[in-house]
Amino acid sequence: MNSKFINDNFLLENKYAEELYHNYSKNLPIIDYHNHLPPQQILEDKSFNNITNVWINGDHYKWRAMRTLGVKEEFITGNATDKDKFFKWAKTVPYTMRNPLYHWTHLELARYFDINELLSENTAKKVWDETQSKLNSNGYSCRGLLKKVNVELVCTTEDPIDTLEHHQKLAKENFDIKVSTAFRPDKAILITNDGFNEYLVSLGEVAGVVINSFLDLCDALRKRIQFFHDNGCRLSDHGLDQIYFENYTETEVNLILQKQLGNKFITNDEALKFQGAVLIYLCETYHEFGWVQQFHLGALRNNNTRMHRILGPDTGWDSINDYPQAQKLSAFLNALDSKDKLTKTIIYNLNPAENEVMATMIGNFNDGSVRGKVQLGSGWWFLDQKDGMTKQLNALSNMGLISCFVGMLTDSRSFLSFPRHEYFRRILCNLLGDEIQRGELPNEMEWIGKMVSDISYNNAKNYFDF
Repeated sequence: MNSKFINDNFLLENKYAEELYHNYSKNLPIIDYHNHLPPQQILEDKSFNNITNVWINGDHYKWRAMRTLGVKEEFITGNATDKDKFFKWAKTVPYTMRNPLYHWTHLELARYFDINELLSENTAKKVWDETQSKLNSNGYSCRGLLKKVNVELVCTTEDPIDTLEHHQKLAKENFDIKVSTAFRPDKAILITNDGFNEYLVSLGEVAGVVINSFLDLCDALRKRIQFFHDNGCRLSDHGLDQIYFENYTETEVNLILQKQLGNKFITNDEALKFQGAVLIYLCETYHEFGWVQQFHLGALRNNNTRMHRILGPDTGWDSINDYPQAQKLSAFLNALDSKDKLTKTIIYNLNPAENEVMATMIGNFNDGSVRGKVQLGSGWWFLDQKDGMTKQLNALSNMGLISCFVGMLTDSRSFLSFPRHEYFRRILCNLLGDEIQRGELPNEMEWIGKMVSDISYNNAKNYFDF
């Protein structure tokens, strides 16, 4: 019997789960259709000096755990050496048991470095030395790390003002992993954010439009969508607290923008009206271009104003929010569908209390035109762990068709995050294998295996037009 913690049958609790995973999922390529990897590093095939550079720096999941344990900021985002930061993380790891970080940590060490020892303060030096040696050898650059885990495609996320120069150069290379991009225009929507006016100036410059009106803004966004499309983009992505939808007229929205451009006070109602109007315009345009639109909903960001002031955003001070979602989301999707301008849509839910709300909402707008046209996205951020994924799979199964699900993604900035696909696949296979063993599903391995293969790979391959 294999005594390693991360062994061949990790998370697989019976023979049916093992068969499903090993025969129908394990060896399939990875389509990572949403992440935040820096395309410049892929283009330059960046190498990493040490494991802290590739594994700890920028990972706010790890940072939150270290802070909770009482690790000083100096060893997290501060000026401590990379080696000292790694040792502090290694000391933290045993305390992360039952947090997904414990599983992810050991999966990543096993898959990228063939290290099967449990990371702790006692093994830190050995792991540091072994990873250091391997990172200095061939096959551990950005491209090598992607190849190690059988990645077929990565889709990064860029702002409308991005030049896409790195994607353009990658497209001309003979790199056997496809690198695409997703259009992320939130800065053009969130009118009350600091720097909004300055952002419109930058957007106007790259689009060749002076933005003085709502129509100017729409024109600039459309030109950037065309630019992204010409460079292979087929997806958009939005990270919003909730979907914005209010009835509006063009005159109203234009007056709101004029107030903002004149540095006058914008009420909350005015902001919501403007944001909804821009979002509707964007989504109608995505439909015209045949894109998939993605919405990541439900985060409460930058809660700690003191630390946000010191460290900035995306440094580990965010949480789940309890926004009401159903009515605005329904009105928004209905407004697009009523004009037959609702494109393929993925909705990612961050609040587990809303799983069934979102799972039933997608069924309202699956009109038979496309298989799985409107999707409940995989568990993300705080929910991309065993319990969160299982709840998402159960809600989708109970309220819709899990067989049409496009599966997992990393949503990560790390080149070591791709074993999350394996983690998801094992959880999926164990869920189904357990139900076969209990007699809740028939022992029809060929059919259920096909479903596993579809969710692991085939559905995404067919859903996205890369």
